[in-house]
Amino acid sequence: MQSACDQAKYAAAYLGGKQAPSHPDTEQTFAELRQRIQKCLSFLETVQAKDLAGAEERRVSPPWLGGRWLRGDDYLVHLALPNFFFHATMAYAILRHNGVELGKMDYIGSIPTREG
Repeated sequence: MQSACDQAKYAAAYLGGKQAPSHPDTEQTFAELRQRIQKCLSFLETVQAKDLAGAEERRVSPPWLGGRWLRGDDYLVHLALPNFFFHATMAYAILRHNGVELGKMDYIGSIPTREG
């Protein structure tokens, strides 16, 4: 969950022209992980639509790329989204493997269905 949160906050920061907050990976309990998720969500709420204007063409150059960069749209599609879902899925699988009662709908969440 730490990595999934990091993917979300860095994507929002890089594409929104903001500085991502630092969250050391020190969580040991579910309560601490829930706090981590809440901190991440709080940061995500600070990114407004206007911050994302032109994000598809913004240069995204995470430090680990060693000076190389990606266009914002390529970063989102080829790196940020796949990494987010990979880490969320692995956390879900590890929890299920260790006996936590989770079903498919716990992963998918609410679906915005409509009538008619």
